[in-house]
Amino acid sequence: MAERPDACDGKQASASIGPVSNDSLPVDRPHAGELSGDWSKMGATRRAKITAVGRYVPPRVITNHDLAKRVDTNHDWVVARTGIVERHWVEPGTPTSELAAKAVDDLLKNRGIEADQIELIIVATVTPDMFFPATACIVQNKVRATHAWGFDVSAACSGFLYSLTVGAQFIAAGVHDRVVVVGADVMSSITNPDDRSTCVLFGDAAGAVLLEPSDDEEFGILDYLHEVDGSGGEFLHMPAGGSLNPASHETVDKKMHYVHQDGQPVFKYAVRKMGEISRGILQRNGLQSNDLDLFIAHQANLRIINAAAEKLGLDDQKVVRNINKFGNTTAATIPLAIGDAIDDGRLKKGKLVVFAAVGAGYTVGAVLSRWAY
Repeated sequence: MAERPDACDGKQASASIGPVSNDSLPVDRPHAGELSGDWSKMGATRRAKITAVGRYVPPRVITNHDLAKRVDTNHDWVVARTGIVERHWVEPGTPTSELAAKAVDDLLKNRGIEADQIELIIVATVTPDMFFPATACIVQNKVRATHAWGFDVSAACSGFLYSLTVGAQFIAAGVHDRVVVVGADVMSSITNPDDRSTCVLFGDAAGAVLLEPSDDEEFGILDYLHEVDGSGGEFLHMPAGGSLNPASHETVDKKMHYVHQDGQPVFKYAVRKMGEISRGILQRNGLQSNDLDLFIAHQANLRIINAAAEKLGLDDQKVVRNINKFGNTTAATIPLAIGDAIDDGRLKKGKLVVFAAVGAGYTVGAVLSRWAY
């Protein structure tokens, strides 16, 4: 299949995160209170920084050899095509909120704070526990974040970066001081176990970061670029379960509640866009690839990561790869990779890092950050 033209080329949402003008704010806005933020702080010039990371990966490991017992595939084929050796799946019936809450608990322990100090929870997921309430509400209750409000973001594999950008705006505006951003998905719940083209790809996991104001404007989230191209939505989607095709015997019989992917156009788009968005955010900030200390991309396919790194001219030591251990955990891949980079001593204070992702929608995102701890 030929590669589709990009309907949204050149129409990026982007901004340097900096001062907010008081001139644009309503002068008679009332104080919003403890749960909704302190609007009296708006107008502060602040940069958001990540101050802690939390992770949770379910203990159940599914290897390529395990999958080869069910579908027509083999270990060498999966590794050659995707770079995946194994992935983790939950026990059936385990909801996304459980993984997300455990990642938040890990984050709180690592930061040394209590849940009631969280002010906002943003959960990026395409596998919510249910349509409503939002998974963020369920997570808020599970971790007992009694002073937090929250909401979900659905942007597939770009969901964590979209949510990170949104959370950073609340910090920059001065409304909140502690924002938790979670990427969590139970992809095994929407993956057809008999479809060898998709069942080998996905894993289950959750990762979370804490955003707080930076006391040094040189550190923290510096910039972002985001795009959508809805013309590509047909190539990676879950056809049923929404208002277009409500759940019925027919949709279940047709397996319309599983991930459906046309791999070739998705792969081509991701290879091109991952490099483009990463190079674009560097160039806009007057940077070259050799200024970059670390590249943390969404872990969808090793060949996509390698192609983007090659286009950027990055050495292997500047590229984080952990897809072999986890597969594609959708919104959780980047926070998992951040945690691995910290564990390996590759992500330290002062390091300049680009996060990049391409996902269903199509959604595209990149975030530039100077690591703060």
